[in-house]
Order: sequence, then structure tokens, then C-alpha cells
Amino acid sequence: MALPKIIGSETEFGLTVQNDRDFDSIATSLLLVNSYNADPSLRLLWDYDQEEPLVDARGFEHDEMCEVPDQQDNMALNKILNNGARFYVDHAHPEYSTPECSNVLDLLRYEKAGERILNRSCASANQLIPNGHTIIIYKNNSDRKGSSYGYHENYLLDRRTPFQLLAEHLMPFLVTRQIYSGAGKVGSENGAEPVPYQISQRADFFETEMGLDTMVKRPIINTRDEPHANRDRYRRLHVIIGDANMSEYTTYLKVGTTLLVLEMIEEGFLPAPLALRNPVRALRDVSHDLTCKLTLPMRNGTNMTAIEIQRCFWEAAQRYVETHPDCHPTYAGVVREWGQVLDCLAADPMDLHREIDWVMKMHLMRNYIDRRGSDWDDPRVAMMDLQYHDIRPEKSLYAILERNGAARRMLSEAEIVHAMDEPPEDTRAYFRGQCLKKFKHQIFGVNWDSISFNLGDGPIKRIMMDEPLRGTKSHVQQLLERSETAAELVENIVT
Repeated sequence: MALPKIIGSETEFGLTVQNDRDFDSIATSLLLVNSYNADPSLRLLWDYDQEEPLVDARGFEHDEMCEVPDQQDNMALNKILNNGARFYVDHAHPEYSTPECSNVLDLLRYEKAGERILNRSCASANQLIPNGHTIIIYKNNSDRKGSSYGYHENYLLDRRTPFQLLAEHLMPFLVTRQIYSGAGKVGSENGAEPVPYQISQRADFFETEMGLDTMVKRPIINTRDEPHANRDRYRRLHVIIGDANMSEYTTYLKVGTTLLVLEMIEEGFLPAPLALRNPVRALRDVSHDLTCKLTLPMRNGTNMTAIEIQRCFWEAAQRYVETHPDCHPTYAGVVREWGQVLDCLAADPMDLHREIDWVMKMHLMRNYIDRRGSDWDDPRVAMMDLQYHDIRPEKSLYAILERNGAARRMLSEAEIVHAMDEPPEDTRAYFRGQCLKKFKHQIFGVNWDSISFNLGDGPIKRIMMDEPLRGTKSHVQQLLERSETAAELVENIVT
């Protein structure tokens, strides 16, 4: 039986400062991170000792050196939040990593909470910059100047499942998943063939099939082997190929279908892997085909459309849910929605103008172009592309659609607000979040799989959390209640 799935996402946000000719993205990112619930007395570190970013799933470790910031820079770069998430500066971007989640709906709650957190941080930061300057944050993947920044999904898997088997099944799935998970983009970049509009913001930037890099020579299958958990038991699949989505429904389908495919791989439920002849080329071709009818050459000499490839996975998922009544209760809904979306894509993708980001955005732009008698090269259309991803509720074109009932929702606003400050109750994120609330001035360092306490006298005490399904509310609530201080907590854990 497949292990319960633990999932999370990491979003690098785009940003600019309006009217600032000397815009510094790193300085602005630092300001944003340090403007959220600022507490100058708090001295928390991110525990880089627990990081292993250069271990490769193919069985070796890369030789490069990873630069670790000193303590002062560490505190400036990183904020660990009460909801169990991490908010930090990654290169030249503010980045938000959700806490560990046990299902797709929780992941969606905490990802959307991240947007609200960034927006609140931005409102505070804008009070600290010169009059006439305004920080604007976008949840997108391209600066329109040739640079792409990431949205990464993380799935904790059973290490006994061979990585090569994962890669063989995932390659065609991830290449074609964009037909319902793409965020949409005006134009092309990175030397790709010119198009007026395409399905994915990221597809033009992937150049190889498999590898460890995330910023250059980006691979469809990323091979980072850093589980942030018991290495003997778990593998963390780091998926870097997805777009950052505004639509709740699109994120739900993107992550939910991937969860199902991974579980079927672990269970040995899928038939022999499908194999594309040229996955990198197919990735761009699928993104550039707004009809979703283009046929892709397969290694066995046949041709299949992206919809046909996705139907193979969907049919297997339908059988899987029917024959596994004990599978996660969210899976049946994912399979139902997946099938309906594939039917709509086959008939007319525009039928999904309330559900899928790339269609929603294209629908807006086509209406504008028709009304104004303009074309896709109109600079105002490019501005609409960007404004769709603005995280400010009063400015975002997506948020306007949502308020007008033109975007299908999966969550209530109350659920999202709750997730801004409260951790998930059924993963180790609960223990991390509650410790931050109760013992924050006695915490020295935090990583996903550990918390270190400074008890005043003696060495730092590190508590390991290498089992993601321990540290839940049911496991630790009584422990936390009977521990008035961090010293008592450590003693109670040890005894």
C-alpha cells in the first residue's frame, strides 16, 4: 500500500517598485520579508545545517559549494511563520513555502494564505518607502525580459519506488498536464517560436529532460534528493515544471491529479509507461497549441494528443479509485473533475473560462481585443497579462473575476484567513507552528525536520522531526499543554 502523501508548494513571486528608477529586487525582497508581523526581539534562524540540495536522486552528490549566510543575514532572509510556513528571500525574489499538508485542499488553503500574507507584507512595506513609490507583487513566472522564476511542488514518496520508474511515468504526464494547469502567457521567450499567446508561462524555459538544476538548463524531471524526512524511508519529489496559478480550481486539479498519478506509480497500478520521442520539444509544442489537438510523436512510432495522453492517466485513476475504496477521500472528486475538464478541452477549451487559468485569461483578452479592435501585440494586452497575476485584491484581474462570480472557487475566504495563522493539524507543521506561538523567544533554529531550542544554560537542544505524520495535534497537544517552558517541553519529550 502506498504511503500517505505529504505535500507542499514553494512560490517565488515577481515584484517591481512603481516609479523607482533604482529598483533593487533583493533589497525590496528583504523589506517585504521583514515587514510581515515584524518583531525585532525575535531572533530565529533557518537551520541550514539540515539542508542537502546537491544530493542527486540518480545516486551521487554534486561537487558545488552552497554558501550559507551568517547569523545576521540568516535572520534577515528568513521568517518562520505561525502557520508552519517559511517566508524568505530566494535569490532576488520573495518566496513562500507552505507548511506540510496531507491533502490537496489543505495545500490549496495554505498556498492561497501565502498570497494574503504577501499582500499584507506589501501593505506594511509600502509605508516605509518614499512617497510616490509602490511595491507591486505578482504571482507569475516571467519578468518578460527573458527571466523565469519558479513555482515548485513537493511530494513525499516511498523511497522503495525506483526513481527511474517515477521519471518514466511522470515525463509524459507532466509535459501534457499543462493543458489544464497552465497559467497562460502573451508571446514567447527564451528563443521559442513566436506565438501571440500560449498555455504555459514556464514551458519555453525548459531545456533538458532530467537534472538537478532549477535556474539554468532546467529539467522536466528534477533529480534533487533532499527528503526533509527520514532518508531511509522517504523521497521528496521536487516538481519544478508547473506554473504559479491564480485559480483555486486550477491548482486543485494540478496537484490533485499529480498526487493520484504518484500513488498509482507506487502501487504498480499503471500500465507500461508512455514515452514521448522528444519531451522537451513536446513541452513547447503543447504550450503553443491552443486547440489541444496537436499530435505528439511517441517513441513507439505512433502519435497522440496531449488530451489522449492525459486520458490514459485519467482512465487508470478512475479504475484505481473504484478498486481502492480506502484511498484518500479527496481522490474521487479529483477524478470526476479531471474527466470533465478533459471532455471540455476536447470539445472547446473556452468552455473552461471559469475554471482554468490560461482559458480565463485568454477569454478576458479576446473580449478586450474584440471590443477595442486591437490585436495580441497591443501593449495593453501585455499589461492585462501581468495584471491578472497582481496579488492586490483591488487591482488583480483574477480577483475581479472572482468577486463577479466568474471564477470557480474551491475555498471560502474564512478558510484562507484561518490558514494564515494556524498550522495544519495533521502533519508535523502543527508542532512547529504551536512551538513558534508558545516558545518563540526560546527557539534558536528551525528546519522542516527539526526545531532547536536555546535553554539558556548548556548546549542548543535540537528536536528531530523526521516523521512528517508525527507532531500532529493528536500527538502533541497534551505535551504542549503540560509544558510551560521550552525546557519543560524538551524534558517531557526526552522522558
